[in-house]
Amino acid sequence: MKMLDVRFLILAFVLGSGLGTWVAWKWQAARYGLQLSAQQLAWQHEREQAASAVIEWQAAEQSRRRALEVRLQNNDTNLHKELSDAQTSQARLRDRLATADLRLSVLLASPAAGDGMSATTDAGSLVHGGPRGELDPAAAGRIVAITDDGDQGLIALKACQAYVREIAH
Repeated sequence: MKMLDVRFLILAFVLGSGLGTWVAWKWQAARYGLQLSAQQLAWQHEREQAASAVIEWQAAEQSRRRALEVRLQNNDTNLHKELSDAQTSQARLRDRLATADLRLSVLLASPAAGDGMSATTDAGSLVHGGPRGELDPAAAGRIVAITDDGDQGLIALKACQAYVREIAH
């Protein structure tokens, strides 16, 4: 029986070792599974926070963009009105020059006797200084057109500057 006892002991040892290994394996698998699930939850929480931060940033950027678009639209409206008013004023000036309601004159550098207009003014006149020479209506119209182009250029420059100022904010 001695041989049977040894075999029984060996079998018990092998079964005990196998069972112990299996239990240790299951215990470590469960522990490792818990660690992985905790790590996955932490990673998922981190991803949710990052997504939330991106969504908040995107909303802030959209809000800033909308505000910029509103400011640019207001600037556009104001500058368009200013340009329209300048064009209306220039058109009135051209009409007054064309109907001889208004005459443009220049100071004469070396006045000759009897030439040009006198420096005296009527009650509604804007003539100041020495003797003046009246400009041809066509030349006066060209001068008004040049000043109209200049006014439009200045208004366009002002619009560009306002746009850059708004974008730089």
